[in-house]
Amino acid sequence: MDRLKDKVALITGGARGQGRAMAELFTAEGAKVVAADMLDPADPEGSGAGIDFVKLDVTKEDQWNAVVADTVARYGRLDILINNAAIITYEPILETTPEMWDRIIDVDLKGLYLGMRAALPALIESGKGAIVNVSSIWGLAAVPSAHAYHAAKGGILNMTKNVAAMHGPDGVRANSLHPGYILSPMNEDQAEDINAALIAGTLLKRPGVPRETAYAALFLASDEASYITGTSLVVDGGYLAP
Repeated sequence: MDRLKDKVALITGGARGQGRAMAELFTAEGAKVVAADMLDPADPEGSGAGIDFVKLDVTKEDQWNAVVADTVARYGRLDILINNAAIITYEPILETTPEMWDRIIDVDLKGLYLGMRAALPALIESGKGAIVNVSSIWGLAAVPSAHAYHAAKGGILNMTKNVAAMHGPDGVRANSLHPGYILSPMNEDQAEDINAALIAGTLLKRPGVPRETAYAALFLASDEASYITGTSLVVDGGYLAP
C-alpha cells in the first residue's frame, strides 16, 4: 500500500481493460487518479470509486491541454502519465487503406506524442515525473497482419527512448511497457485461432489479465523504479523468450 502516496496520475484508456486496472490499482496505492477515455466507465462508483473519470480524445491537442491543465488545477501537480489508449485492426499492408493507417497512427502513436507534449511541463515541475507508454509485444516482433498497429507500437519504443534521453536531466523518467496477449475488451473480438496461437506461444500457457500489466505499470511509475528510464518492460508470459 501507499507505493504512490501523494502522487497524481493521468491514465488514458482508463475506462476499461488494462487502463481501468491501472487506475484502480494506482488509487489503491495512494495516488490521485484521472482516468481519461472516450468511453463511459462501467460502475464508476463501485470499483472505480475515487477515480476522476474525464473525457479525452487523445488525437486532439486542445483536449489534451485542457485535461492536463484541469488535473494540475484540481490536484496541484502531475507526477505520472500513463499513455495506454489504443485501437487495433488486423489488415496486412496490402489491405491497409490510407484511412485505416491514419486512424491507427493518430490514436496509437500521435496520441502519445500529444500527451507527452502536453504533460511534460507539469512532469518536469514535479521534480520526479514518470511516463509509461504502453506499447505491445508487436512493438518488438511481428505477425502477418495489423500492419498499422505494428508501425505505431514499434514507434512507441524509440519515441519513449527519445523523451527519456531528452528529459532525464529534468528528472523525468520514460519507459515503454510491452504486454502480450492480455484478456481485455480490446481483443474480445479477436479470432479464436489467433488467441490459441498466442496462448500456445507463451511459456506459461495462458493469457494474461489486466491486473498483471497494471502491476508492471505501477512499478515503472513508482519511486521503486527511480533508476530505470529509457527501457522496455515485456509482460507476455514468456512469448518472446524462445
